[in-house]
Amino acid sequence: MTVTIYHNPRCSKSRTTLELLKSKGIEPAVVEYLKTPPNASELEAILAKLDMEPRDLMRKGEAAYKEAGLDNPDLDRKALIAAMVENPILIERPIVLANNKAAIGRPPENVFQIL
Repeated sequence: MTVTIYHNPRCSKSRTTLELLKSKGIEPAVVEYLKTPPNASELEAILAKLDMEPRDLMRKGEAAYKEAGLDNPDLDRKALIAAMVENPILIERPIVLANNKAAIGRPPENVFQIL
């Protein structure tokens, strides 16, 4: 089984999720998404696996969210995804992909649902 984690090492939830995976003997591929952000098509695939809309995957408390006016309800899917590609700090974390599914590690134990 291939497991990938979109990880931010500065985030406690992301670190805890990674530790949980390793404690179960899983060595996931680690993507530090702030350094290597997903592109628009990768984000579309992640959103489909999460069964979420782009705004649901966004960290609305980030300064970049407010500064870019992303709370504007008129923004479409494409614009919101482009904003996450341009400012990956806006992407909720951590995201774990496994078994053609995805889960957000908030709380970290959520990822066990897809393993």
